[in-house]
Amino acid sequence: MKRRRLTHFDKKGAARMVDVSAKDVTARVAIAKGSVTMKRATLDLVRKGKAKKGDVLAVARLAGIMGAKRTSDLVPLTHPLELSSVNVDLRCDKNRNAVDITATCKLTGRTGVEMEALTAVAVAALTVYDMLKAVDRGMKLSDIRLVHKSGGKSGTFEAE
Repeated sequence: MKRRRLTHFDKKGAARMVDVSAKDVTARVAIAKGSVTMKRATLDLVRKGKAKKGDVLAVARLAGIMGAKRTSDLVPLTHPLELSSVNVDLRCDKNRNAVDITATCKLTGRTGVEMEALTAVAVAALTVYDMLKAVDRGMKLSDIRLVHKSGGKSGTFEAE
């Protein structure tokens, strides 16, 4: 197996932003997922729209979109990107007492959108927690992961 070099460090080990100016401009897509598990009664508040702070799913969707747009402000060494699309979907799973979050980010550019999709999921999950913490501090944010990436030299990635 070929050992890959970490690109965010120069030859002396100092952190650096990767120079992407020589990369080809391609259509790029990234999809990330994650979950927030909670008590059944807490999920019922979300499903019925009865949370005191308002519509949890709508606010978390907007927060996720905003998070994707602000990724370069939050994660050092990421490039500010001109996103062409950010979609954040939140669904309640009664069997697992969970809100499942999926974020899809797209652009045409020289670098990928994986960090933007992951940030969207993380910020949406944090927002779900924030809006419900008064009734359930034991909620768990979990399984935040990249599930799909396409575009660029490295091609397509699909999580197992």
